Amino acid sequence: MSWTYATFLSLLTVLLALSWSPEADSAAVPSSTGSTKDPQGPLNKIFMKEADASNFFRRRSRRGAKSQDEINAEQRQILAADERKREFHEEKRNKFESFAEEEDDEQDERSRESTEQWREFHYDGMHPPQEYNRQST
Repeated sequence: MSWTYATFLSLLTVLLALSWSPEADSAAVPSSTGSTKDPQGPLNKIFMKEADASNFFRRRSRRGAKSQDEINAEQRQILAADERKREFHEEKRNKFESFAEEEDDEQDERSRESTEQWREFHYDGMHPPQEYNRQST
């Protein structure tokens, strides 16, 4: 029973503190007497007259034609961006090709060395090494 009593007291103190705080007055619903003097009140800031609204949309709906200078400038920007992309991809492809070529060369060198070591190890002295045979033919 003591915990229910303590809970009740804490809820009561929170309720009193909230009701006495200054923020509680601003969150309260205004009375109907305040709305009689200015019926449009905050709605004036949100809504505009019909004529103003139609003029607003009429001005925004029509898009002015671009001049030839604007069209040319846009085309130059597009072409420059395409050229930068093309150069970037070409550079990337060249780097990859050179990397792949170096890897192939290293692999060829390793396989040549291992083949040479195998021939030296298995050479019995009876026949000349294969490299001499190839060079003589």
